[in-house]
Amino acid sequence: MIGRTGFDNERYIREQTSEILERVTRFDNKLYLEFGGKLLYDYHASRVLPGYAPNVKMRLLQELKDKADILLCIYAGDIERKKIRADFGITYDSDALKLIDDLREWGIDVLAVVITRFDHQPAATLFKNKLERRDIKVYTHRFTKGYPTDVEMIVSDEGYGANEYIETQRPLVIVTGPGPGSGKLATCLSQLYHDYRRGTKSGYAKFETFPIWNLPLKHPVNVAYEAATADIRDFNLIDPFHLETYDEKAVNYNRDVEVFPVLKRILEKITGGESFYKSPTDMGVNRAGFAITDDEMTREAAKQEVIRRYFRYRCEYAMGFADKETVQRVELFIKNFHLEPQYRCVVEPARKAALEAQRNDKGNEGIYCGAAMALNDGTIVTGNNSPRMHAASSLVIHAIKHLAEIPHKIKLLPPHVTDSVRNLKTEILNEKTLSLDLLETLIALSISATTNPAAQLAMEKLGELRGCEVHMTHIPTPGDEAGLRRLGVNLTSDPNFSTNNLFIS
Repeated sequence: MIGRTGFDNERYIREQTSEILERVTRFDNKLYLEFGGKLLYDYHASRVLPGYAPNVKMRLLQELKDKADILLCIYAGDIERKKIRADFGITYDSDALKLIDDLREWGIDVLAVVITRFDHQPAATLFKNKLERRDIKVYTHRFTKGYPTDVEMIVSDEGYGANEYIETQRPLVIVTGPGPGSGKLATCLSQLYHDYRRGTKSGYAKFETFPIWNLPLKHPVNVAYEAATADIRDFNLIDPFHLETYDEKAVNYNRDVEVFPVLKRILEKITGGESFYKSPTDMGVNRAGFAITDDEMTREAAKQEVIRRYFRYRCEYAMGFADKETVQRVELFIKNFHLEPQYRCVVEPARKAALEAQRNDKGNEGIYCGAAMALNDGTIVTGNNSPRMHAASSLVIHAIKHLAEIPHKIKLLPPHVTDSVRNLKTEILNEKTLSLDLLETLIALSISATTNPAAQLAMEKLGELRGCEVHMTHIPTPGDEAGLRRLGVNLTSDPNFSTNNLFIS
């Protein structure tokens, strides 16, 4: 429903700012805040909390920037194995560079980058050199000796003391990083150790958006978090320490609960006194649950996200990136909500479009692809592949023609433009496929718009596709996936390949 939202960003910023600053004052005016989740472009949160601004945390940082330093952590192993951030399709080290640039655009500087569990891995060393030659301060932290069981070793000069101390000036130090396992917690505790050795009684807290501690355990928003992290086997549970101490139910996740007894001992060893925290939930400062304004709408959005994750993991399994257990975990979530994959409104229309292509014999090498998009006005448009263009290209052309109210018979891409692009592909670049993928189609559309008013009118509607739901019957090619990502749609696909060739790009 256009205009309806289920989340109040302004209330969230007010409450979250107040909670963080109150936590700073509880310690010696020095708090290391482990900042989990995505700092920018948090599209998971915006999908499951309708109305949540993907960059609302940046607005929060702007409220705090005069009081905060920022440290960016990245795990050396993620650099070495070129781990990918799925929503951008870029590696974690590239994401770190992008985050530094994005923060600068918001008027916020990163104090330093910390490469964690560094052991002179070649790719991590190259990354370090690249940053330092661009005048960005880099620290390297080794794996902590004794972790996680030998607290005496961990809290010693051979453990946290072996890490170089990072000089910070402001009362709040935000420690963030791309993805889980980036070493944020270890960096915070290492700094705490050094501070106490220097006479500063600093503190630690955690800011993690999901799971939302004051929503029920099986609330769809919290289940959507489990679906999002099914590949790393995260699961939610009632915080047993919080329940025992306060007789109050609070939702946390397994890694925080499992590590809490050790973390509590480490904090007590560092500080020389009883820990401020009685439970993992105590450590958190998240106020997102208090800004939800429409629970019914939020529940529905989260169920849709679970289905999206189901399709994504099935595709990753087909491509060899995910295992069967990951797929089965998300299938179980769907069954628990009594849903079918077809509950996603664009799935069946996409499959029907593929069948239509087969009936009309317009497929490419016997592979018939369909795609469907739900526009913001509720209209569902479809497209399918042909010798001229991919299904994603056909879909986007049909969508913007609908939005621009251009009659179906009017062509946006004249033959002389598409033929020119095809000739470039085959005659100059020696590619085998004639049909245009989405990126190629968008370039052709921009060329056509210089002489065709209808194409110009349609192209102006591309921005209205952001946030629309899209489903394809086949895994998109790189050109289609990149184009759809840049248009900002929420894409899912069936785990089928669009060609019999093994090499796609």
